[in-house]
Amino acid sequence: MAEKTPNQQLAEKLLYKPAYVADKDADVKQKAHDFAEGYKKFLDAGKTEREVAAESEQMLKDAGYQQFDPKKTYKPGDKIYFVQCNKAVVASTIGTKSFEDGFHLVIAHTDSPRLDLRPTPLYESDHLSYFKTHYYGGIRKYQWGTIPLSIHGVFTREDGSTVTVRVGEDENDPVFCITDLLPHLGAEQNARPLKDGIKAEELNILIGSDAVDDENVKEAVKLNTMILLNEKYGITEKEFMRAEIEITPAYKCRDVGFDRSMVGGYGHDDRVDAYPALMAEIETKNPAYTTVCVLTDKEEIGSDGVTGMQSMYAFHFMQELCRTAGQDDILAFRHSVCLSADVTAAYDPTWASAFEPMNGTYAGRGVAIFKYTGGGSKGSASDACAELVGDITRMLDNGNVAWQIGELGRLDLGGGGTIAKYVANRGIPVLDIGVPVLSMHAPFEVIHKNDLYMAYRAFSLFNNAQ
Repeated sequence: MAEKTPNQQLAEKLLYKPAYVADKDADVKQKAHDFAEGYKKFLDAGKTEREVAAESEQMLKDAGYQQFDPKKTYKPGDKIYFVQCNKAVVASTIGTKSFEDGFHLVIAHTDSPRLDLRPTPLYESDHLSYFKTHYYGGIRKYQWGTIPLSIHGVFTREDGSTVTVRVGEDENDPVFCITDLLPHLGAEQNARPLKDGIKAEELNILIGSDAVDDENVKEAVKLNTMILLNEKYGITEKEFMRAEIEITPAYKCRDVGFDRSMVGGYGHDDRVDAYPALMAEIETKNPAYTTVCVLTDKEEIGSDGVTGMQSMYAFHFMQELCRTAGQDDILAFRHSVCLSADVTAAYDPTWASAFEPMNGTYAGRGVAIFKYTGGGSKGSASDACAELVGDITRMLDNGNVAWQIGELGRLDLGGGGTIAKYVANRGIPVLDIGVPVLSMHAPFEVIHKNDLYMAYRAFSLFNNAQ
């Protein structure tokens, strides 16, 4: 082999050449595959934020976490958690350092784009019964037609009791769907802009066709559907007005590719970050800094509401820890650091014109860091400082974690924000980090197993930083 020239040596020393994770560490492939098996089960069990909260709570209990008591003083090594309104989860391991030395937060969201039932959803038309829906989050409506759908959520009944609904996930369950036009009759629909291929008012869920055998009943199919629901769940039509019912794809997640290197499924955004964040928290034993893992809600619609990060529930938790210990929560916030764990778009060669290749993030190159998000002029971005980016990337380099850095896509094409700005608004330095996703916000998204595993490694390093 010829000796490298001085310029070749300088190129190796000075220039940056991104590498795929398997190129960096071949042993990662098996570890990533094994870690993804647990993630796939988590994703199938949690199609909604309520289900993710319930699954996460059980995992925390199994790991020895205790319900948080705001009047109790905790000691290093204690593991505590609480659930906010059945939709968001906060878990923590108490560190050896003072709370005033700061918390290490990892925050991911567990809500995903979907369809919700309207307050009065049930209707009959031409001997078919339907549910009317209202889309939640940034969906492309045409993608939701002609795929199998499942129904999830809760009804609160007249007597104040609550009943859970989950239909379409078991192989013996029926499924539901949104119908579409056949190509032979689609000339007018084909002339619509893509975003209007299926309009919001056409996102109606087909749920039945049998009628009660009574010619005196005007809406015989609707009544038959309601009879079935009453027999199974003890509800009347009025209960829909006080229900929380969500529609998601009915299929389970699957390995993608002949090499099984990727995972396809519904809800990677952002459960692909929530799961490694939760696992890293559970496996943290004796941290220096108190860790706080937040699995939050409502990110897809602006993080509003009592379970979103514009609410104070997670910050109140940290304040309560400080106050029972007689410590200053302002100092604690000032010295804290947060990883805002959210997905980003993976560079897609099929749709290359939407991306800027030099600043894209790629499936298989490791966890992705975003110094800023927002749109256009960095609107609504927190824009992490260079020192914080340096601290985190040095930590990842020292821990042999593959990472990459970039932007969402081509400038002025669109943009997006994350929960980072709401953390930054509390005076806590924050950096966006997460897994790149292909077909993000579609009913079937794709992620690379190596990136999932690197996210877990990154969160574990951060939790255990000295």
